[in-house]
Amino acid sequence: MNDVRELLGRAVEGAGKPAFSAGAVYAKAVRIRRRRRAAASAAALAVVAAGAFTLPRAGGDEDPVHTSVASAGPSPSTSTSASADDRAGRLAALLPPDVGEIEEVSLLALIKGVTPEQGQTTRLGPLDGQYAFRKDGGVGYLVLTLEDREAVERKTGRPADPDEDLCVRVGQEPSRTDCEREPLPDGRTLTTWRDTMDVGGDDSVGWGPELVARLTQSDGSQFLVRSSTGFEGSGTQGPLLSEPPLSRQQLKKLLTGPEVLPRG
Repeated sequence: MNDVRELLGRAVEGAGKPAFSAGAVYAKAVRIRRRRRAAASAAALAVVAAGAFTLPRAGGDEDPVHTSVASAGPSPSTSTSASADDRAGRLAALLPPDVGEIEEVSLLALIKGVTPEQGQTTRLGPLDGQYAFRKDGGVGYLVLTLEDREAVERKTGRPADPDEDLCVRVGQEPSRTDCEREPLPDGRTLTTWRDTMDVGGDDSVGWGPELVARLTQSDGSQFLVRSSTGFEGSGTQGPLLSEPPLSRQQLKKLLTGPEVLPRG
């Protein structure tokens, strides 16, 4: 199962089910399909026009929107002085300025329209979260999650294994393209690959291509990161980025730095 849908699925547990009628769902799906067909023939125009207007956010004023932070490159003083709740600011301090404006969001609130409380997810790492990256009129996303050994075992039946080759997916679809596996000197293994996101699922949302990273650790835990070009459909904040917001090297630098690790 796709990691983003899995994260959203786990987060929505206990949030309650919105009362949608079958007719409303079908009508919405038809509208989405029509918009996608129109977008395919006018993609260039959509990118140019994207900066001229702002789409309304799902969920109203209660959405967990934080002040956008423009990345200003590495700044130890900014990182250490930021408050515990200013994850977007701390993340921006670790990245180069050309990644764009960074804002912490809740994908579940955007896409499903749940309340901020219902959209909360468990955070083990100090920078765990979901972030919007705004650049050149488009909006992409970064999803960063640390799963401890117990969480990995509940999901897969066994702990994360740095010796496992995640690039090999015999009989599994979709295949991982451009997959690179890199054992690190400290015993951890970083695997990155591209995901076209061309899979079936919720018709109200169409995800753009992503760059995925997984850092498996010797204690059985793992970091999961998705650097997504964005999504179209229900709750969209803007058109897709042309490339994922963070590159392979930027993901590696982020994941192997001490800032993402829990204290102690």
